[in-house]
Amino acid sequence: MSPTSSTLSPERQDVADEPPQDRKAGYTKYSRRRRDAITGYLFLTPWLIGLLAVTLGPILASLYLSFTDYSLLKPPKWIGLANFEEMLTDTRLHKSLLVTFQYVFISVPLQLLMALGLAMLLNQGIRGLSFYRSVFYLPSLLAGSVSIAILWRQIFGQEGLVNDALALIGIQGQSWVAHPDFALGTLVLLNGWTFGAPMVIFLAGLRQIPTSYYEAAAVDGAGRWTSFIHITLPLLTPIIFFNLVLQVIGAFQSFTQAFVVSGGTGGPADSTLLYTLYLYDEGFGSFHMGYASAMAWLLLLIIGALTAINFLFAKKWVFYGDE
Repeated sequence: MSPTSSTLSPERQDVADEPPQDRKAGYTKYSRRRRDAITGYLFLTPWLIGLLAVTLGPILASLYLSFTDYSLLKPPKWIGLANFEEMLTDTRLHKSLLVTFQYVFISVPLQLLMALGLAMLLNQGIRGLSFYRSVFYLPSLLAGSVSIAILWRQIFGQEGLVNDALALIGIQGQSWVAHPDFALGTLVLLNGWTFGAPMVIFLAGLRQIPTSYYEAAAVDGAGRWTSFIHITLPLLTPIIFFNLVLQVIGAFQSFTQAFVVSGGTGGPADSTLLYTLYLYDEGFGSFHMGYASAMAWLLLLIIGALTAINFLFAKKWVFYGDE
């Protein structure tokens, strides 16, 4: 072995120890691997830049700002845990959390029930399945748009379609979006109406269930309800769990609907004050960007905790094909 060979990397050392006739081929193979690695990193460069500049950078900046007093107009001032301590006494924040939990825990089950019911209806072998699937999926694409939120406010307004329908049966309606007892319900219905995405996933899951299971159950005298309880639901539990996790996360991040329907105030009487709407108001309305950053991290912790709880309890009710 040459004196300098001990300083070579293990990969190059293997090449140096090869017979002379194989050494050139070894160097060529090593160079090709290095060239392929460089090419791969070059293709990854745009994603890495986006990760650092658009995702990781803002996350770290938000974490720092959560410990500061920052008004967007002056440099941030370090105040430690003061923002998090303020949350303990912020009654409007507590109200927004209550409204948000009500919104999530009512609208998500409603949305999943509607999605599963419609998916089962479309799974009956009807003609034009692709057309109906596209039509029912469309609301999910428009759910976060301002136009749909404006339309929803008009439908449930004083002169909206809901009151027009009630007038046909002699009932005098009201502005449902302007009443504290019903305003949040209109947002729940709007979120439930956007069942297209989970419906498509449910439909895919239903089509993967072998028909032989239902045929065997029918031979044993099982009806549709019994087959649904003992065959469809158990085999769909992974799909239900997947949709549940995604829709809970999405519901906690809802903003546009509440902002448009309430005019950005969360009214009436803070009945539609979702957490994200209050966060936006603190950050860009009152210029309490440091406090808003702390609120964002609290929301992250809440979503993370609920997601962890979902995964923890999934072991008790989610069944996979090999179980």
